[in-house]
Amino acid sequence: MSQADADVPPTPWARFGWLMGAGWLVFLYFPVRSVLEVDAATVWQVLSLAGIVAFAGIYVLGFVHIMRDEPPYGGWLSFAVLIALAAGLSLVIGIEALALSPFVISFAMFAFRWPRGAIVSGLLLVVSLVLLALSGDDDQWFFVILLPLIFGFTMLVRVLGHYGERHERFAREMAVVSERERVARDVHDVLGHSLTAISVKAELASRLIEVDGGRAAQELLQVQTLAREALAEIRLTVSGLRATRIDDELEVARDALTAAGIEAVLPADPDVVEVGNRIVLAWALREATTNVIRHSRARRCVVTLGPATLVVSDDGVGSPGTEGNGLRGLRERVAASGGTLTLGAGPDGHGHELRVEL
Repeated sequence: MSQADADVPPTPWARFGWLMGAGWLVFLYFPVRSVLEVDAATVWQVLSLAGIVAFAGIYVLGFVHIMRDEPPYGGWLSFAVLIALAAGLSLVIGIEALALSPFVISFAMFAFRWPRGAIVSGLLLVVSLVLLALSGDDDQWFFVILLPLIFGFTMLVRVLGHYGERHERFAREMAVVSERERVARDVHDVLGHSLTAISVKAELASRLIEVDGGRAAQELLQVQTLAREALAEIRLTVSGLRATRIDDELEVARDALTAAGIEAVLPADPDVVEVGNRIVLAWALREATTNVIRHSRARRCVVTLGPATLVVSDDGVGSPGTEGNGLRGLRERVAASGGTLTLGAGPDGHGHELRVEL
């Protein structure tokens, strides 16, 4: 996982999606009941119950990692342990151990990359139905309906997730293309305007040299100023951090805070910020609002801008106590610009405040 991904707040699906898998654990009641009713030595019953508990733990822990897009301890290893536990349980309760098949089928569907997960899950379905047919146990007929339903449901969820990921990847690629086009347009606009003005003033200065040397010198000074400004604009543009970007960051902050249920109080005129400070303050605004959304549990966030200052305060629970990579990187960036970053309580002694002064 990249640092950029690590800074993105976890989605509800990543945080709680594992509950979809854990919800099926109620069906472990059937193998537990079978173990308690089976005519076997007490030691085998105890070992079987311990195996069911271990099965449930590995299954839930695996789904937690799957929903977070992390490998569940190697994927294949977790899957193999689940198969081994199910096979061991079958030695005690026989064909009734098929009650673990829905768990293994769903785990395989999500634990492996598409379409490998669907293939493994489909093979498990076929094996389970064949074992059921060979057992001749008519009391397990409901598995003929349940297992295909589980396979079909998990297949549908997996397919939708797969194409959802493809859509998100395509959207990211289009965003990159759009950004490149924006940079190209900005470069064209900056160069077109600046070079035209420089050309006109240089031509005027050349005509004034013989007539009015003082006026010609003024025009040449303006040519130098325009050239420096154009160079600065080009550098900002090609780095993707043009000075006007702070406008975009304010809009992003407003949308993100509102989506998180936090009232956003933002400045109406971002142009108050000096051009030379807009890059660093835009970066600071992004990091500050991200932290408010992720950690503060606030109901209100106030952003104040000055020519060389940014203040972001909230009415949340206060400082988390430790600085993450984002804040450390921001502190280094601010220091490199000759500024300071301070963290503390809000104006009324509650909540949290981030202040950047350049």
